[in-house]
Amino acid sequence: MNRYALLSLYRSLVRHKLYAALNIGGLAVGIAVFLVLGLYVRFETGYEKWLPNHDKIYLVETVWNLKGSEFNGPSAETMGGLLDQLRGDFPGVIGTRLSGGKGGGSVLVNGVATQEDVAQVDPSFFDVFDLPMVRGNGRQGLASPTGTLISESLARKYFGNQDPIGRTMTIVGDAPKQYRVNGVFRDLPHATEQQFTILVPLPRTPHSPQWTHWGSTALTTYLRFDTSAAARSFEQKMPGFIDRHGANDFDGRPSDQIGIALYPLAKVHLAPDVGEGQRMTVVTLGIVGIVTLLIALVNYVNLATARSGLRAREVAMRKVLGADRFALIRQFLGEAISMVALAALFGLILAELGLPLVNAAGGLSLTIPYRLVLPGLALLVVVTGVTAGFYPAMVLAQFPAASVLASSRTPGGGRSGTRTREALVVFQFGLAIAFMIGTAVLVAQTWHVRNADRGFRRDGLLIIPSLSSDQIGPTRADAIIAAIRALPNVRAVGVSNFVAGGSGSKSSDNMPLPGVAGNGPMLNWVDVGRDFFKTQGVSPIAGRLFDDAHRSDDRSLVADGGGKNIVINQKAVSTLGFKSPEQAVGKTVGGDRPRTIIGVIPNVRFESPHDPTVATYYYYTTKAPSFVTVASVRVSGDPRATLAQIRSIWQRLAPQVPFNGQTADERLDRYYKADEHAARLFGIGASLAVLIGCVGLWGLASFNTQRRVKEIGIRKTLGASSAAIVKLLVGQFLRPVILANLLAWPLAYVAMRTWLAGFEDRISLSPLYFLAATALALTIAVLTVLGQSLRASRAAPAWALRHD
Repeated sequence: MNRYALLSLYRSLVRHKLYAALNIGGLAVGIAVFLVLGLYVRFETGYEKWLPNHDKIYLVETVWNLKGSEFNGPSAETMGGLLDQLRGDFPGVIGTRLSGGKGGGSVLVNGVATQEDVAQVDPSFFDVFDLPMVRGNGRQGLASPTGTLISESLARKYFGNQDPIGRTMTIVGDAPKQYRVNGVFRDLPHATEQQFTILVPLPRTPHSPQWTHWGSTALTTYLRFDTSAAARSFEQKMPGFIDRHGANDFDGRPSDQIGIALYPLAKVHLAPDVGEGQRMTVVTLGIVGIVTLLIALVNYVNLATARSGLRAREVAMRKVLGADRFALIRQFLGEAISMVALAALFGLILAELGLPLVNAAGGLSLTIPYRLVLPGLALLVVVTGVTAGFYPAMVLAQFPAASVLASSRTPGGGRSGTRTREALVVFQFGLAIAFMIGTAVLVAQTWHVRNADRGFRRDGLLIIPSLSSDQIGPTRADAIIAAIRALPNVRAVGVSNFVAGGSGSKSSDNMPLPGVAGNGPMLNWVDVGRDFFKTQGVSPIAGRLFDDAHRSDDRSLVADGGGKNIVINQKAVSTLGFKSPEQAVGKTVGGDRPRTIIGVIPNVRFESPHDPTVATYYYYTTKAPSFVTVASVRVSGDPRATLAQIRSIWQRLAPQVPFNGQTADERLDRYYKADEHAARLFGIGASLAVLIGCVGLWGLASFNTQRRVKEIGIRKTLGASSAAIVKLLVGQFLRPVILANLLAWPLAYVAMRTWLAGFEDRISLSPLYFLAATALALTIAVLTVLGQSLRASRAAPAWALRHD
């Protein structure tokens, strides 16, 4: 653009300040939303990409394909001895194993334990994960069975400013052990699923038989391949490998029941069945960012086209003075790019100012990396400027000079221009109404899953998973539980191997049915101790619960192969083929391991609301085996005060084991946070999208009202009342908003039905959400144009007829 074109743009903006503010402001908000949500998508899709050669690392998945099982599909964990067997058949394979991680161990200082993120790994860990080192050599540091590597932050925590290399630490993984610090690695970034601050070698001593039992899972295994083709080739060899090694642990062909798959490390975070997958959330918020920018672009085109008539005589004069059509198009495209650049600057300022709010709403820690954002923003300015300015430029450039100069009024685009603007308003508000519906459904669903009945009482329930430590033997565990029971506010204490929040262990087996061929359906099982159901606040639907008056209730008193009593959940009733809970009570299942159903309880949901309810049966034991490791405590009064008392008991009886205790609500909170954060971010984006649409509608109303001043004066002269004028103007602007529902409703229905499909317990897509969003959009539209309409209807007819 030359200086005359820039001067023309400046005069146009200064002369029409409101138009400039609306156009640039709307576009700035759209760019800010796009930029912030783009940063979010970049962060979520950038997991593990900080690692050197991350594209060559693969997580080994165990893939279940058991007949009648509800647990089929991929699992991120593998058998402990899998890597050893792989190396035996494929000597050149490069891999490592990782056990533990977040909260995976502790550090003992003066006999007092502090929980830390301890991971046990193979000495070959650095052949796969080349962590950036600050001090020492990673590969050599793990070569010794007593060598350890720690993170920078952990080194400062325990050694301050002293050199940690060569110092010793007592680290508890499986058992307390003295380790020598051989190196310090950089703190892991936020964008990683790997969570450890201490690395120690996996024990080299022989493991239990489960270590090499096909069907067990103990840790995560990672392999490294130079190319994706090599990884695919290796994966194709897995069925034969499984058949060679798993024959003793499966009936029939092992590879038909279990598989091994390789999953690229960088995709684990968003994998729905492997990591804490948030794929749908990321996709949804990415779409919100793009659509908000699109609404801002449409808003720009609408306002620019509507106001184009104000520059018709300028265009005509330029044509008379020799400017051709292409020169005018270049000028107006240049103006559009300049305006978008100005909007981008304001958008960047808004993004920087709004980022703390977004971080707080979404539980994030996003920052703007200007080294990457500025070039991207420059490209966005050019693309957006050309996209948004092309249609107005074409409209302006095609005004015929003679007719414009001969006319007493500036052209407004005629019926074609009016229809185009109405279509753009329909598009804008269609997307805005869809956003409103989506926000309402997201908020309602997140409220529903947080407050839905989970089958147990969450209020006044404490969970103490610290009993899982190998340092807590049965004798000490009994002493701790007895001390907790003696507290004045404690009403009941129960132990189990699975509780709210997912702590403990998962086990499952087949349940043969009488008169039915095959191994029967697969059910999950949970071991519980005395008062477990009382502690959880669970009552039977049919039958009774466990007690000490019936010897067969206690699993520890019945020999293997003897008849044991079980309690099942409601889902297991249909899974086992019974028509009702009452029909199931008293029936014996289990084949050569008979189990008699004595009671049916509601479905108890201890994990994510996204996970389906699983058919489950419960064993009872008064002599807890080693895997019954979690205590549940029912309290009255303030649970935090009781938790503090339990902490004191723990520090007195087991100071060498870190105390871990929370309320049930605190443990379940992590399952809700991701969806609630997504709902907040979606709501912010939707609100700003609606704001941009309202800005455009207000500007359009202002423009059209000014163009119809004489028409309004004539109507009033002929007897029209102010109310009739307002009704006419408001009605004309509501028409495209009403038509927008034809776009919004199907779009929102499909999108929300897809999102809700990820929940087993979900709300219904009630028509009320759609009607309420439509009513809100109409109210906003009326309020937006009402001021312009009232001002126009109150103008004196004499002034209106003289208005030019």
